[in-house]
Order: sequence, then structure tokens, then C-alpha cells
Amino acid sequence: MNTPARSTTSGSWLSTLFPGYFALVMATGIIAVAAKQQSLDLTADALYALAALSYVTLAVLLMVRIARYPKLFFADLTNHARGFAFLTTVAGTNVLASASIVILQWWGLARVLWWASLVLWVVLLYPTLIAVVIRPDKPGLAGGINGTWFLLTVATQSVAVTAGLLLTNRPNDFLAFTALSAFGLGVTLYLIVTTMVFLRWTFHPLQPTEADPPAWIAAGAVAITVLAGSNLLIAGGAGSVRLQRVAPLIEGLVVTAWATATFWCPLMIAIGAWRHIVRRVPLRYHPSYWAMVFPLGMYGAATYRMLLAINLHQLDLLPKMVLGVAGAAWALTFAGMIHHLATRSIAPLSRRGLDPGDLRL
Repeated sequence: MNTPARSTTSGSWLSTLFPGYFALVMATGIIAVAAKQQSLDLTADALYALAALSYVTLAVLLMVRIARYPKLFFADLTNHARGFAFLTTVAGTNVLASASIVILQWWGLARVLWWASLVLWVVLLYPTLIAVVIRPDKPGLAGGINGTWFLLTVATQSVAVTAGLLLTNRPNDFLAFTALSAFGLGVTLYLIVTTMVFLRWTFHPLQPTEADPPAWIAAGAVAITVLAGSNLLIAGGAGSVRLQRVAPLIEGLVVTAWATATFWCPLMIAIGAWRHIVRRVPLRYHPSYWAMVFPLGMYGAATYRMLLAINLHQLDLLPKMVLGVAGAAWALTFAGMIHHLATRSIAPLSRRGLDPGDLRL
């Protein structure tokens, strides 16, 4: 994914803060949910606390960035290649809301976060969408589209995911209508984006430096569609008449989405192997790697929920296996992040002649 060039001036790290950093919250939160599904309560609680802390920290940093560097923020927000990465903020908000319900039964907090996500969806989606439609100097398909465009679906389906959970606690016909609308819109946006991205991948040269982890969101977008649809099916069973009427259609879309997510996984693995083994691109930490962890965690959590919703037990082992892989990917990425942050904090001291060993907490 293309990112703005960083300057060496003081504060430049904040002025060019990675737009998709809320993928950290998405990845951590959904693995916390998957851990809770497998009755790993301590792991779920710890990951939830870390996701919540990360969310608050990133929210503060984002607000400070907007206040201090509004022009740079707006330039990113209206950029073809980077603008839709801000939608990780919407998805991260709803993943945290869903985790609040599944892990701690904090329904009130979840409702607040869900309403906040609706505002963020409008504020962060439309400026980018309008800009890429009306701007005269467009980069073309090869330079303007990447995996972050699938966040249009991820963010929209995240609204349906949380709404579906809220419906199981307090049935509401308008909430059911909203959830169903978000689910249908998410499917439509996926069909639009996947057509463009697949065309770009198959008919334009692909450089290893651009085949970065956000490509995994192609799988994550349909995986969260599975989770959203499964939550709607369960909410229908809990008494929502509106959802009961369209249950067969939702189930068909859920199974189709699950098959599509499964279909994408081997291709994503092959792209990663080509990038790092064949083309020898160094495997160094970048915030975009959280966009690879999230689809893994989401695939496992969504599969678990789907099996419950459609009463299928032959694949019960699959969510457990995927949780192991996702947990390992999360641990490696988190270790890389800690090393990256530690290196960045020590390097300036070394340039000033200070011994890193003199650092004190």
C-alpha cells in the first residue's frame, strides 16, 4: 500500500500516522471474540483490554492529528490509495462493541459504540468516495485501487454485526431493518470492489512491493459478511419477524460468502509466498500487517457463528484450528510492533549520544 513519505521534522510521525492503524483494534478484538467462543476466558479478557486500550490511544492520536495537521489528514482522506483505510476506524469501533457484548455483556457500551460507528461511517466514507469520483486527476486502476477498498464492505458489515447482536437482547423492528440494510449494502459493495480489484490483479502487472497485507481484506470482507449474516439469522430466531421472513436468502448469502472467503485464502497465501520467498521482499513490521491478522481471526469467529446459526456441526474443529493460526499471527505481529516502537524511541537518543541502556521506565 502506498503511504506518504515521512519527513524528518519533529512530529512527522503523527502528521503521517498510518490511516489504517485501527486494524490493530479489529484484529485484537476479533481474536478476543474467537477466544471467548472457545471458552478461553482469560485470553479473551486480556485481548479485550488491549483492544480497548489501543482504541482509546488511537482515537486520541487521530483527533490530535486532525487538529494539528488538518491539510495532511484531508489529503490522505481524499486519496485513492489511502482514503478508505480510515474505515478501519468504523470497523474497529464495531469490533470493540461486539467484543463488549460477547465477552463482558456490556450492552450499554456496545450501543454507544454502535451509534458512534454510524456517524464515523458517514464522516469517513463519503469524503473519500466523493473525492475519488469527482477529482479530475485520477491515478488509473493500477495505481489507485488496492485491498483497502474492501474496507467499504468491512465497515458496512461491521454495522450489521453489532446490530445483529443488539437485536438478540432487545428486538426492535427498525434496528432489524437497519441491520438488514447494512448487510445488503455490504454485499453490493463487495461485488463492486472485488470486480475492480480482481481485474487489476489479473490484467495489470503486480509488483511485490504493492502486494501487501491489505490484499487479505478480500477474504476478511466476505468473512465479516458471514458473521453479519449469521448474527441476523440468530436474531431472527430470537424473535425478529422481519429477519425471519428473509432467513432463507440470508442463509444462502452466508454460505456463499463463507465459500468465497475460503476460496480466497490459498490465493492470499500464494501471493505472500511469492512476495517474500520468490521476490525476497524483507519481512519487516508495518501497521498494514494487522490487516492480515484480522481476516484470519474473523474467518474463525465467523465460521463458529455460522455453524451455530445454520446448525451444522461437521466443521466444528475448523474454528479451533483457525484460532491457533490467527493467534500465532497476532503474537508475531504484536512482537514486531513492540520492537518497531522500541527501536524508534531508542534511535533518537542514540543520535544524541545517549546510551539506550540509560533509559528508565
